[in-house]
Amino acid sequence: MLTTRPANTRGGGRHGWLDTRHTFSFADYHDPRWMGFRALRVLNDDRVAPGAGFPTHSHRDAEILSYVLEGSLEHRDSMGHGSVIRPGDVQRMSAGRGVSHSEYNGSKQEPVHFLQIWLIPGERGIAPGYEQKTFPGDPRGGLQLVASADGRDGSVTIHSDVSVYRAVLGAGDRAEHRLAPGRHAWVHVARGQVELVAAGERLRLGEGDGVGLSEEAGLELHADAGAEVLVFDLA
Repeated sequence: MLTTRPANTRGGGRHGWLDTRHTFSFADYHDPRWMGFRALRVLNDDRVAPGAGFPTHSHRDAEILSYVLEGSLEHRDSMGHGSVIRPGDVQRMSAGRGVSHSEYNGSKQEPVHFLQIWLIPGERGIAPGYEQKTFPGDPRGGLQLVASADGRDGSVTIHSDVSVYRAVLGAGDRAEHRLAPGRHAWVHVARGQVELVAAGERLRLGEGDGVGLSEEAGLELHADAGAEVLVFDLA
């Protein structure tokens, strides 16, 4: 079964310094049909103006991933961490029993484009934590694991039964992912266009489009030109 979420149906909007799109209900955008998909609760597509950002605010009981597509994002938190997140980096912050942080565009000239992802943790009230890794090289032609519950293959460790993969595809590239029985998937096109083959269908997807898969054996991604895609494998 496929559940489609076209980019132009998402919530959010333009707020001067911030252009944001919400795949699922978030902040002032509420749609009971879109409260998340399995453990994937928030998937925000944010563009922040130069020098602007999110001042210090608090979270709890969420696994938060930041994935930068263009520009740089400066992070500071109440655990004493300060870092800059750039394309190729994945940052994980476990909010646990409570953490505060801020996120700002690290440039005074260029906007930053990033994805903010929240996952429901498997356990509430854990100690807050932080991790950031750079995934060097070009994973073209396949899926690269960037986050997982056991930190395998050098991925960041998340406290949720989810595996997050990225696919960076060039013209003619193909990526495939098999789903174990009882697993589900969410596919999000971060940029470019791909063809998704699943459930006996072939769907053309563009930037910001999302598709959920349930009770399927797997999926294939085909690119005619450059594209970047995230695939979430969920319990």
